[in-house]
Amino acid sequence: MRIPVSDAKAQLTELVRRAEHGDDIVLTRHGHPVVRLVPVKKPLDKKARRRFLEEMREAGAAKATPGPNAAHSQDFLYGEDGLPR
Repeated sequence: MRIPVSDAKAQLTELVRRAEHGDDIVLTRHGHPVVRLVPVKKPLDKKARRRFLEEMREAGAAKATPGPNAAHSQDFLYGEDGLPR
């Protein structure tokens, strides 16, 4: 939702409520966007932050699959004598 700053003054409470619920509120001046209203996210406490990091590490470890060895990835291009085929 785009709304001029001059109109937003009268609707600020409603605009804040909408932004808290996920609406994209952009205030404009002379038709150009100048400010976006976004909800402030509550920072995670230490336990929640550690739990989040552990979950991300586990997810990354689960996805980690060994790929081809880069040192030998183009060996098929060369013969036994080391020259291009």
